[in-house]
Amino acid sequence: MGKMLMGPQTLIYPMPALLVGAKIDDKPNFMAVAWGGIANGEPPMISVAIRHQRYTLKGIKQNMAFSVNIPSTDMIRETDYCGIISGAKVNKAEVCQFKVFYGGLDNAPLIEQCPVNLECKVVHILDLGSHSLVIGRIEETHVSDSCLTDGKPDVNKIKPFIYTTSPASQYQALGKVLAKAFSIGKELKAKQ
Repeated sequence: MGKMLMGPQTLIYPMPALLVGAKIDDKPNFMAVAWGGIANGEPPMISVAIRHQRYTLKGIKQNMAFSVNIPSTDMIRETDYCGIISGAKVNKAEVCQFKVFYGGLDNAPLIEQCPVNLECKVVHILDLGSHSLVIGRIEETHVSDSCLTDGKPDVNKIKPFIYTTSPASQYQALGKVLAKAFSIGKELKAKQ
């Protein structure tokens, strides 16, 4: 099998579609982010990479708090809008008709329509070049009742989606189940 060298690129899949929220001058604002993920387990932390000039980063730095909201596939239009329009120009929460609420952190606006919401306190902001990597400690997690099965978050009810880069530049839902985790690998154990 041949391989083509493509130079350093950010080709990690999947890239989650996230709505990062911050309060800016006492108003909630949300931006779409695809470069984010789990950063630590104990204590639970998340990372999001945000370009330095982004309006939302201003609010994160003002308050040292932010939210990560996981939109469902029903919110693709709103998520895309939050990625192509600056909150410095319009009130995205109003345009998208987000029902904004707050948990324990007064400066981390949350979106009620999103099935999962994380309230985060900033632990680090690292200047990495084109982006700031914001590391937040998750202070609280909110999950919509309708997205629980036996009291636990159910990904099939949450219906998250991912972003894929060019040439496709599109959003995709999660695909089919391929195998049972912590089980399929045991087939190789028999070959030891």
